[in-house]
Amino acid sequence: PACQALQPPAPQPDLFRLMDCDRSFRIDARQLQRRFRSLQRAVHPDRFGQRPPKEQYYSEQHSSLINKAYQTLLNPLSRGLYLLELSGVEPAQETDCDADSAFLMEIMEINEKLAESKNEDIIEEIETLIKVKQEELTRELTAAFERDDLQEAKKLLGKMKYFANLEDKLKTKKIPS
Repeated sequence: PACQALQPPAPQPDLFRLMDCDRSFRIDARQLQRRFRSLQRAVHPDRFGQRPPKEQYYSEQHSSLINKAYQTLLNPLSRGLYLLELSGVEPAQETDCDADSAFLMEIMEINEKLAESKNEDIIEEIETLIKVKQEELTRELTAAFERDDLQEAKKLLGKMKYFANLEDKLKTKKIPS
């Protein structure tokens, strides 16, 4: 404020603090969106077109950081992974074999259905199933974070990753080639 010039963003900013949110898995999406818009209005590169190149560059960095913070905190999977990272917990790896076999069988069956399916009704059915499973995992994840059970949260995020991958496959399936 004193020099009336935009400064560079902090090297490792806390995305929750940047977006004026509590460091919690439970967030208010509307408040997050309002904060996102407010910050973008303040630092958007279009506002700095007549400023020195260094300030234009800082504006781009801030804008990019705000976009990253918004996307990270809006999405339950990335928000959960970020909370684990802040707590110093390594996220579950695909190779972690502690995922229960019933869950892995369910994922394999959905994958097979998706791979074989040409029928729009079946694709919609799979899409609904994935959405319901993601909502269920999000509720369980909220409870795990509120109990401060980071190991359970880590396990649930691992499962959530599988469903996110299925969602991606579903999207590519729905896009006509």
